[in-house]
Amino acid sequence: MSALGPFNRATARLGPVNRRLILLLVALVIVFGLLLGHRLFNAASLRSMAYQLPELGILSLAMMIPLLSGGLDLSIIATADLSALAMAWILTHMVPAHPGFAWVAWQVAAIVAGLVLAAIVGMLNGLIIAYLEVSPILTTLGMMTLIKGISIGLTHGGVLSGFPAPIVFIGNGDLWGVPIVLLIFVALAIPVGIMLTRSPFGQVLNMLGSNEAATRYSGVDTRRALVKVYILSGVLASVAGVVMMARFNSANAAYGESYLLVTILAAVLGGISPSGGFGKVTGLVFALVILQLISTAFNLLNFSQFLTLAIWGATLILVAGVTRLREHFLR
Repeated sequence: MSALGPFNRATARLGPVNRRLILLLVALVIVFGLLLGHRLFNAASLRSMAYQLPELGILSLAMMIPLLSGGLDLSIIATADLSALAMAWILTHMVPAHPGFAWVAWQVAAIVAGLVLAAIVGMLNGLIIAYLEVSPILTTLGMMTLIKGISIGLTHGGVLSGFPAPIVFIGNGDLWGVPIVLLIFVALAIPVGIMLTRSPFGQVLNMLGSNEAATRYSGVDTRRALVKVYILSGVLASVAGVVMMARFNSANAAYGESYLLVTILAAVLGGISPSGGFGKVTGLVFALVILQLISTAFNLLNFSQFLTLAIWGATLILVAGVTRLREHFLR
C-alpha cells in the first residue's frame, strides 16, 4: 500500500480529464501500433510529428486563453498570417544581403513588428468586446474577414519567400536533436500554464469564464482584463505565424486555414469548458498529442483529407455535447 501511495497521489494531481486523455492516448497507440507498426513509430514519423505539432499547439494556446474567459477568437489564423506577411515583407525588402549588425537587427525588428501588429489586432478585438459589448464570435469573425481581406489585397494572394538562414533555422533546425519549434512551444506552454494556475490574472480569467457579472461586482476591472485576454491571444497567434513562416520559408494569406477548427477541438478535448472558467494547459498538450497521432496515422492509412475533417467536426460535436451533458447532470 505504501508503494502505491506516491502513484495514487500523482494520478490524483493529474485530474480526471488528464487521466481520461492518457487512457485514450494509450488505446490509440495500441490500435495504431497494431495497424501500422513501425511505419508510425519509427524515427522519421516521430520527428515529423515533433515538427508539425508546435504550430498547431501555439495556435491552440492562442485559442485557449479567450475560451477560458468565456469568449472565442476566430481571428487567430488570420492574425498569424497577417503578422507573418508583415515580417516577411521586412525580411525580403530591408535585410541586407551580407551578414553584419544590420543583418541581425532587421531580422529582430521584423519579428518585433509582427508581434506588435498582432498585439494591436488583439487589442482592437478586446476593446470592441469589452467596451462596445459586441459578442466575441461576431467581433472576431468580422476581424478575421477584415484581416484576411487586407492580407489578400496587399499581396494579391501571392507568396513572400526567401528568408535569411536564421529565420529558416527556427522552423527547420534542431538543438541536440530536439526541433527548435518544439522548444518554442514548450517555452510558451510552461509559462502560460503557470500564469493560469498561479497568477492573479489567471484567477481573474477563470472567474470571467465562470461568471463575468459576479467578477465585475467583486471589484475586478473586467473590461481591462478582457482586453489583456485578446492581446495575449493575438501575440501567441503571431508566434505561430513566425513558426509557420520559418517552417515553409514563405508567408501567405491562406496558410493554416484548416487549423481553426482543430484548435477549438484541441481545447475542448483537452478539458477547456466551451462556456469558459475551467481548463489546464496539461490537458491541452495531451489533446494535441492525441490529435497529431491520429492525423499522422490517418495520413499513413491514406484516408481522404475531407474524411479527416469530417471526423474532426464529428469529434468536436461529440466532445462538446458530452461536456454539456456532464455539466447538466452535475448541476
